[in-house]
Amino acid sequence: EERLRLGMAEASVLREGKRSGEAFEVLDRLLNESPDDPELLYESALTAERLGRIEVFEARLRRLIALKPDDAHALNALGYSLADRNVRLDEAYDLIKKASDLSPQNPFIMDSLGWVLFRQGKIEEGLQLLQAAYKLRSDPEIAAHIGEELWVLGRQDEARAIFEQGLAQIETA
Repeated sequence: EERLRLGMAEASVLREGKRSGEAFEVLDRLLNESPDDPELLYESALTAERLGRIEVFEARLRRLIALKPDDAHALNALGYSLADRNVRLDEAYDLIKKASDLSPQNPFIMDSLGWVLFRQGKIEEGLQLLQAAYKLRSDPEIAAHIGEELWVLGRQDEARAIFEQGLAQIETA
């Protein structure tokens, strides 16, 4: 257990130091020892995604979801990745909807649901969810999604304003 926690800490330091490849190697070694550890599966999946290893990302999240079918974060992460890549949108919606049912007031899950609805062409419905998410948590990524949806709706002035808010949040962080 202690070895696992130390390895996770090492991977975190490597990742924060922009050394995701090395972090992934550490997590991969740990997974060989503890292949069903949920936290390890989640962290290694996210690190794999940062490295562009989408097939590993998906496989590890699917394994985690098989072990913990009610893990809202894993469901959301997989669904959002599909929606963001604009692939398998029905599956993405189902994953994110289940995450939303499990954690209905989580602004990041609300953002994902709004984003997948946008990708499915349900722009107004998606925008409502994104705006509700932004009221709960004014996050730059949520702002970017709102801006993109407003732009598509022809509301460029509103889009520019929300983009500027998001940029200001990044600059002050």
